[in-house]
Amino acid sequence: MRDLHDALFRVNPDKRRFELELENHIAFAEFITNNDNIVFVTHTEVPSDLEGKGVGSHLISLALTWIKENGYTLAPLCPFTAAYVKRHPEWKEILALGYHV
Repeated sequence: MRDLHDALFRVNPDKRRFELELENHIAFAEFITNNDNIVFVTHTEVPSDLEGKGVGSHLISLALTWIKENGYTLAPLCPFTAAYVKRHPEWKEILALGYHV
């Protein structure tokens, strides 16, 4: 597998998901935003060919960076995203009011 940093990260507003393209596969995290600038990450999926290689964690790291840099807060409804934030407590600062991991 090529280096994860060679992967292409993008926000796909039409499909409402963060995407990470690598080796002709797309890992993604679906999200919904509301009028309070909260990003609800609802589901993360990594193609089976990329599982166990850190792709999901890299995707969520990039998504959380995008959320923070764009002035949103996070509601981690997806268990994978919630577990990532729990393992990386520096991201707790962007949690939306009332959300805990």
